[in-house]
Amino acid sequence: MENPPRHGLNDDRVPQPIRSDGAGATDLGPRDIMRDKENPDMLVPPSTDSGLLPNLKFSFSDTHMQLNHGGWSREITVRDLPIATTLSGVNMRLTPGGVRELHWHQQAEWAYMLLGRARITSVDQAGRNFIADVGEGDLWYFPAGLPHSIQGLEEGCEFLLVFDDGSFSDLNTLSISDWFAHTPKDVLSANFGVPVSAFDSIPSGQVYIFQDTVPGSLESQKVQSPYGTVPLSFTHRLLAQPPIKLPGGSVRIADSSNFPISKKIAAALVEVEPGAMRELHWHPNNDEWQYYLTGQARMTVFAGNGNARTFDYRAGDVGYVPFAMGHYIQNTGSQSLWFLEMFKSDRFVDISLNQWMALSPRQLVQDNLQVGPELLNALRKEKWPVVKYPGFSYYPK
Repeated sequence: MENPPRHGLNDDRVPQPIRSDGAGATDLGPRDIMRDKENPDMLVPPSTDSGLLPNLKFSFSDTHMQLNHGGWSREITVRDLPIATTLSGVNMRLTPGGVRELHWHQQAEWAYMLLGRARITSVDQAGRNFIADVGEGDLWYFPAGLPHSIQGLEEGCEFLLVFDDGSFSDLNTLSISDWFAHTPKDVLSANFGVPVSAFDSIPSGQVYIFQDTVPGSLESQKVQSPYGTVPLSFTHRLLAQPPIKLPGGSVRIADSSNFPISKKIAAALVEVEPGAMRELHWHPNNDEWQYYLTGQARMTVFAGNGNARTFDYRAGDVGYVPFAMGHYIQNTGSQSLWFLEMFKSDRFVDISLNQWMALSPRQLVQDNLQVGPELLNALRKEKWPVVKYPGFSYYPK
């Protein structure tokens, strides 16, 4: 693949939409040079790109910030990334003691803790409760319809929420404060068996996020249910999970096989070292929603019928790959690339191009691609999700 020069953001050179073969011309402006430097493969698409694929990238930096006392949130839905119909995402920060109020959704909620620590609570339909603390690299999952809350602990927290509906907005949730505000007070009185005056100070609408004091220890907050605790844990320690180690990186997978409650969302946490890449592959179960945690990446998505398009990603970006389309993710930076792959599915599954070729009749592959022993002898029957070969790795210029 032909690559444009990769200049750093502080590089004085101005990138131009001119490919190494001479195609293109200078851009005389007006233009956003900083944005062009962040997207070298969009400014100068590889010659292998072809056709018209929809946008498969959106950055949380380009979203609306919902600011509250106690924290903030921002989201990416089909409003921002129309192709992303299966999943939507919310990036949220809570201060020490900040609370995402008692609420519930019509959608399942999957979360990855980015920084800090939080306390989460929930109750299921049988009256069994769940109270736990989560830290960096941990997951939680609340099935659709189950009420829950999130509160920042001493250091506060930041996390990613993913919902199994691309059009869902976290601002249009079902909140306890909103329900109280829109229920006649005499009905509340009759429901709880207390005077109407008990509701004189309730909020006038949805609180969403509010500032509170840091809660005490788990032991001090324990509430004993006569029905016990939930039978399946709502949390999972993904980063603490032993990784699948590979030449060039690692993979940690969390789905219903090792996180049984997570019936609607499967995920992989992928590490790609400098010079390595997430191999050419595709997913036969559903679309892929990506969140980039650190580093820089390039991804080309192959849609068939001569259509392919390349995008560049950085920390805080969301990527998307429609169902069964071929792709790779290459580390184009000087530090390790970490990202999440998520699917509206109970299991994580992928198909390796290399493994498929290795497990097909040798003569068939040779005649189909018109290749010789140099490639055929290098094929692997074992799947390596992340690959890195000495002398065949990409490094930024």
